[in-house]
Amino acid sequence: MREMKDSGVEWIGEIPKNSSLIPLKYLSSIIRGGSPRPIASFLTDEINGYNWIKIGDTKKDSKYITETKFKIKLSGLNSTRLVKKGSLLLTNSMSFGEPYILKIDGCIHDGWVSLFDFRNVVQEYLYYCLLSKVCRVQFERLTDGGVVQNLNIDKIASVKVVLFDLTEQKQIANFLDSKCSEIDATAEDIQKEIALLEDYKKSVIIEAVTKGLNPDAEMKDSGIDWIGEIPKDWKVDKIKYHLKRNEPKNPGNAIVLSVYRDYGVIPKDSRDDNHNVTSEDTSKYKYVKKGQLVINKMKAWQGSLAVSDYDGIVSPAYFIYDFIDEEYNHKYFHYLVRSCYKEEFKRISGGIREGQWDLSPEGFSNTLVLLPSIEEQNKILDYILQKEMEIDSLIADKKRQRGILAEYKKSLIYEYVTGKKEVPINE
Repeated sequence: MREMKDSGVEWIGEIPKNSSLIPLKYLSSIIRGGSPRPIASFLTDEINGYNWIKIGDTKKDSKYITETKFKIKLSGLNSTRLVKKGSLLLTNSMSFGEPYILKIDGCIHDGWVSLFDFRNVVQEYLYYCLLSKVCRVQFERLTDGGVVQNLNIDKIASVKVVLFDLTEQKQIANFLDSKCSEIDATAEDIQKEIALLEDYKKSVIIEAVTKGLNPDAEMKDSGIDWIGEIPKDWKVDKIKYHLKRNEPKNPGNAIVLSVYRDYGVIPKDSRDDNHNVTSEDTSKYKYVKKGQLVINKMKAWQGSLAVSDYDGIVSPAYFIYDFIDEEYNHKYFHYLVRSCYKEEFKRISGGIREGQWDLSPEGFSNTLVLLPSIEEQNKILDYILQKEMEIDSLIADKKRQRGILAEYKKSLIYEYVTGKKEVPINE
């Protein structure tokens, strides 16, 4: 067993006697990226531009950045930073401290920090140090509670890593490359299984709401090309004969709701990934009651419509509909329009730019929908809810497995870059 010593850092504990805690400033040069303004005027898709390395516009795997979506013109170089292949990049916005190794030359956006000109440190080993708890804890503490702007170059330069001689660094990096590749491959397989289960759930819902539950039922042409045949005793009708708009103003003291493609109508503050800003003056917001259909008119073609399980208020840009008869189980209608009407709403929406296509009230109201008997709708809904519960349970288990793998990977990296575990001789 190797001889250990106190690192002097309580949460790191002991490290090997032949290692040292060294600040990044002694191991590499560090620069922050920059962005010319207005950026759009400097971007090009011409082959002779420089790779424009922006966080959201790059092709990357868990470790490397290999391609960029755009290039930047020569005239934009004075306002950014040109970095070379082999540099280490750290994210510096939203989620700080995610490292990548650069496989291309290019210019970095101000959302990046770059480390290069490595001294007495193996690039791949330093990557794992930056990925580990050793650096992540220091990053979090230096950002003063997560305020990214406070993490300047001097603070990054002060972050310490456990340093071994170059031979041992290479051994650790090679070992972690092998082990992490195995973990990543297993995690990718699990993610594929999750995607298959999600697709299966969608197909179960579509089949149930458009074909019913009886595989031996006599069928007829629905008259709707993209739906095809439906059970013979089902009706086809226009939405306007069963729903009408009803949009009272905000009565005050109501929660703000939002429509998600994946989750339906939910309280806006229940998630942190909705970046639409709620107006300070919500007096013109519309009041929604439980059981009403809510539609984001600009994103209906993406599936942003749902029957609400909440009372609350929504943006003035939303449509709200009441069910005006007893011919629909509200939740059956919810699953019907969310599962298989996206392309139809896309077809009848209008606008110049794709992201701003509007679904008109007239277009929606004149859309043809399926109408089984209320008894069959109830049976279909019970079936869907049961199948959703079964499939979601399998998905949750797969996500749990993926989470365990992620934690194992973090633990493995931490143990080897701090020397608490030694690379086996036969590795």
